[in-house]
Amino acid sequence: MKIDLLYEIQNPHASEYDAYWQAVQQIELADRMGFDTVWCVEHHFLDGFSHSSAPEVFLAAVSQRTERIRIGHGVVLLPHPFNHPIRVAERIGALDILSNGRVEFGTGRSSPFEQEPFGIDPEESRAMWEEALRVIPRMWTEERFEYSGRYFEIPERSVVPRPIQRPHPPIWMAATSPESWELAGRHGIGILGLTIFVSVDQIAERIAAYRETVRHAVPVGRVVNDQCGAFTVVHCAPTEEEAVANGGTQATVNYVLYAIKVFAGGKKPEERLETDPVRTGSETRATQRSYQDLTKAYPLLEKMVKGELTHEELDAQDMVIVGDPDKCVRKLERYRDAGCDRVLCLMQHGEIPHEAVMASIELFGKHVIPHFDA
Repeated sequence: MKIDLLYEIQNPHASEYDAYWQAVQQIELADRMGFDTVWCVEHHFLDGFSHSSAPEVFLAAVSQRTERIRIGHGVVLLPHPFNHPIRVAERIGALDILSNGRVEFGTGRSSPFEQEPFGIDPEESRAMWEEALRVIPRMWTEERFEYSGRYFEIPERSVVPRPIQRPHPPIWMAATSPESWELAGRHGIGILGLTIFVSVDQIAERIAAYRETVRHAVPVGRVVNDQCGAFTVVHCAPTEEEAVANGGTQATVNYVLYAIKVFAGGKKPEERLETDPVRTGSETRATQRSYQDLTKAYPLLEKMVKGELTHEELDAQDMVIVGDPDKCVRKLERYRDAGCDRVLCLMQHGEIPHEAVMASIELFGKHVIPHFDA
């Protein structure tokens, strides 16, 4: 099982400048310590929680300061007008060249809260994502490309530059619902699933469904990527007491509460949408449905919203990983046994100091990663 890092560029109290350059330093260390891939998400309007609205710029800088670690541009938001598929194909091609063929291409569509200011109808976001997903690999592999579809009319052109990986970089999608796992399998792309709201046992069930579906894939690209990744919040320290003192446990709870706020349309948990009058506009109705669907898919979500869920409960179900290296290994073994090919570790989060994040990365490199490499 591979161990990766994930970045959302959080800065609850630090400056944006510090958050960005500290992340670069952390990734430089991760490159030396044996992490397989560094992923950076695309988010918008999430003040404090994620200042990663231009991950293509950040990852280009990272590619010049690292040698071995792969560059996960994940996820890129595909619904237009977040990003036109031509621009996505061009940027991934340039990044693959600059990184000497290290790019992993992750895709997603975000929540109504982020879609609304871009003028995206949430009801159409999945169809937009799917159409862009189908045309981007063609731009990379066809000398002359043209397309006529529901959302895009593209006359014959050569889309350059192209990636140097052949036939193209591995393709992934982010999953926040059980249905997404099977959708990724049908398209023959890798899956990046959340563990924050689900137990490892539930992840195992979704991986099994994905494995069965991907066997019959009709791939959107030239090759099937049949890998399963799981994302979770991680902090490692020499002792569990130090992990708590560094803010590791409080940071996990804060992360979950803010994530719920995002899913609830930017509201605080105590102002969740199901208690609000229905306002006009498809975005608001879609946000309500999205939030209600999530509460059905993730039984603990309602408890989290009410502020009744503790770190201890998250820890007991291995939804988060906070502790000393031995504890981190034990928890990650459960992910491996569930069928995960890789785990994406969010270490820069909450108010955990930069020095503690650096120490966490180093401990993983010395004690955790070698265990799974072996």
